[in-house]
Amino acid sequence: MKAFIRTALFALAVPLSAAAQTSQAPVEVEADRLDLDQRAGTAVYSGNVNIRQGNMQLRGDRVEIFRNDAGELSRAIATGDRAYLRNQLEDQDAPMEGWGKRVIYHVSERRVELIDQAELTQAGDKFTGGRLEYFIDREVVQARSDVSGSEPQRIRMTLQPAQ
Repeated sequence: MKAFIRTALFALAVPLSAAAQTSQAPVEVEADRLDLDQRAGTAVYSGNVNIRQGNMQLRGDRVEIFRNDAGELSRAIATGDRAYLRNQLEDQDAPMEGWGKRVIYHVSERRVELIDQAELTQAGDKFTGGRLEYFIDREVVQARSDVSGSEPQRIRMTLQPAQ
């Protein structure tokens, strides 16, 4: 069981940063509760969850980690009033930071979904809306105003001039 937890958390951070120092950094988890189901391939942390490894941080009231049939991490979902994901890529001066009531990280796609009161900042650029998708490798942002079960949340963006 301890090996699954270690593997799941380690796998969470490795794709978020190509930096070797991040993948070799220890994983630190703080939460009030852990529910682990090895057969289902899930680990659910609840109560002011804070997961850190190197330059990556994931926070929420609840964080669910899922693995696929091959045992690889497939998805991490953080939920809360202001769930949070931070990632500092090696070639970037400023970190990517994202907030939302739900933050979903799709590991194999290297895609982040920020849902409901979503906000994304990177290098001074800021995007807000009902739903934001960020494709890490391509540095592409897709924004939508609609959120299931909620009023539309208008898209806003602030882009910094090129230096």
